[in-house]
Amino acid sequence: MTITKELDSQKSICQDVIFPPGDLYSDEPPLETELHLEQIMLLLKCLKWLWRDRNDFYAVGNLTIYYSPRQLKSEYFRGPDFFVVLGTQRKTRKSWVVWEEDGKYPNFILEILSQSTVNTDKNLKKKIYQETFRTPDYFWFDPFTQDFAGFHLVDGEYQPLQMNEQGHLWSHQLGLHLGIYDGLLRFFTADGQLVPTPEETAERLAAKLRELNIDPDTI
Repeated sequence: MTITKELDSQKSICQDVIFPPGDLYSDEPPLETELHLEQIMLLLKCLKWLWRDRNDFYAVGNLTIYYSPRQLKSEYFRGPDFFVVLGTQRKTRKSWVVWEEDGKYPNFILEILSQSTVNTDKNLKKKIYQETFRTPDYFWFDPFTQDFAGFHLVDGEYQPLQMNEQGHLWSHQLGLHLGIYDGLLRFFTADGQLVPTPEETAERLAAKLRELNIDPDTI
């Protein structure tokens, strides 16, 4: 069902619906493994550091997206492992409630695959993100098998992205490449430079200072 048909359906039954509160809490299960958590935190840390001067985006991991006031639990909420919404206020949220966010859906979604979720991530969720969310960029990655793929929405259907010579995939929405580095998924700039964490940035600066015979601990 398209979002237009869904909204029309909501209007026709609105008198019979008890609308849930807007401050809904996230309802996501625990992450499958320690590596899943590490992967999510790494991407969040890098993107927020890269965009530290921006206030027009929301990036988060393992948070519920509520996308229908009808709120049928089995059908109308999803919790991507990592997603980014552009053109919105950067603030802390309990969940992402579409009807409280001007109808905005994620611009970018990444699912981190596992044995228990791989079929859902590659089929059901992909279909929902394509047909209902209409999320422009959808990626998946398995930190154990290194299964990595990305898709861009073209004329309403996901088209697979082609890797460049470095094995990276381009996110049109983020303006960044994604690629595997030391076994985990990382962001890369348009010219192929690794997007560092704050700690990596500090380490690089300290190394440059030492090259100049300056002790970084004295600054």
